[in-house]
This record gives sequence, structure tokens and C-alpha cells, in this order.
Amino acid sequence: MRFYYLQISIILALLGLAACSQSSTSKSNKSPQVIDLFDGSTLTGWQNFGGGKFYVEDGMIVGEAALGFPNSFLATEKLYDNFELEVEFKVDPLLNSGIQIRSNVYPEETTTVRWGGTFNDDGSKNVLDKVWEKGRFWGYQIEIDPTERAWSGTLYEEGGRGFLHTPGEDEAAMKAFKTEDWNHFRIIANGDHFQTWLNGVPVADVHDSLTATGHIALQLHGIGKSTAKIGQKVRWKDLKLKEL
Repeated sequence: MRFYYLQISIILALLGLAACSQSSTSKSNKSPQVIDLFDGSTLTGWQNFGGGKFYVEDGMIVGEAALGFPNSFLATEKLYDNFELEVEFKVDPLLNSGIQIRSNVYPEETTTVRWGGTFNDDGSKNVLDKVWEKGRFWGYQIEIDPTERAWSGTLYEEGGRGFLHTPGEDEAAMKAFKTEDWNHFRIIANGDHFQTWLNGVPVADVHDSLTATGHIALQLHGIGKSTAKIGQKVRWKDLKLKEL
């Protein structure tokens, strides 16, 4: 009889281990949840750095250019580190914009190396120092550029070093942007590895380890004194994020 109960105990223990193993496998195989960063009707969960004009219209987030504002950023309240982000965007032809990732605010006046957008014939950068004011929003940016130079999708550091790789090198990437139409970004930030795709075409593939976490933000570029740019808009929709 004791042997019988011992057999039953062993069988039950093995069944328990199998159930635990199956449960662990099920959890490990579960796909990461896709998060909608924009609810389609309000700016709940977002905050404005810079004061520019952001609002919701027809299920889109709209940034509208106006005089008197610096570069402004509509940023998530939550910080994100490793993720895959997809977003649809449309920009009027006179504006410049971008998608910020792992972005933050300088707590004090800060000096950084500045590469800017100027490149020498041999591909080297013109280096200088740049002083950024306290409260300046800064971080990695995926460029939105509707001009003929066609640098959309390149990786830039707003309020910092500038372009982190040479833009305009890939002809297919330069041709991927659709003027005055909706475009699609796929953006991956995983550890020190950044990758971007514009309408399915690869653009940036960069390793950089300066910033590990920060806000995701939508940039409305300042227009200085350019009255021709007043009322120009940039629009975003379908902002979906999957944490890695």
C-alpha cells in the first residue's frame, strides 16, 4: 500500500512540474503588448515643452507653426528605453520636424560637442562647442525633412551633437519620402542600437550609447521670423509602441 501511495505521489509531482514548465513556456512565448500612445481624441498622457501649438483634429495630433515659439515638443509623460515604434506622419512642405526618442531636459546650462549638419568633402564633421540653456529639450531625433535634400529617417541629436551619421548617402532612402502625403516610420531602439525605416526602406543603422531612456516626443520646429511658414502643419497618427 505504501508503494502504491508513493507511485501516486511521484505521478502528481511530475504532473505539477509539467504544468509549471508549460506555464513558464507560455509566458515566455507571449508577444509584447502593443501600446497606443495616442487615444485618438485627447492629449492625455502628453506634455508640451516649448509652448508651441499642438491640438487634436480628426483623429490626428497636429502641430501648427506660429511666430514667437522655439522648437517645441509634445512629449509622453512616461519614459521609454527599448522599444519598437511605428507612426504615420504628414508634413507641410515648408516645415521641418522629427520624432524624438529617449529625450530629456537639461537640468542646468550644458555645453556639448556640436557636429551640426555641415559635412566636409571627405565626410568628416566640423566640430564646435555649443552651450544649451537650462530647460532645453534634447535627445535622439528621427528627422522629418520634406525638402529636396531628403534627409527624413536619419538619426539626429536635437540639442546635442547633431547628425549621428552622414545623411543623404542612400539614394533609395532619399526617394522613399512622399511629399504632401502620409508617410510611415518604423523605429527600433534596443540597447545602443538604433534602426529606422521610412515607408519600408531602411535609413539609419547606428550604434550610440549616450542615452538609455527618455521621453518620446513630436517636434514642431520653430519658424523664427518667417511669416511664410505661419499656419504650416505637421500631423501624426497611429502611434503604436511595443516594448522590447
